[in-house]
Amino acid sequence: MAEKLLRRPEVEARTGLSRSTLYDWMKRGEFPQPVKLGTRLVAWRESDIGDWLESRQQRSA
Repeated sequence: MAEKLLRRPEVEARTGLSRSTLYDWMKRGEFPQPVKLGTRLVAWRESDIGDWLESRQQRSA
């Protein structure tokens, strides 16, 4: 089964992060890199976002 890919608005909604924060954290290596789907089209693997959210919860616990 193919993994679900999330577009930026859905990633923002799930993480609570703004677009600028997403790209800043990606640049610093603190957020998963997206998958390129085209010249101007990217998406994130749902599992990468889930793993990232889980790691954030573990840090704050």
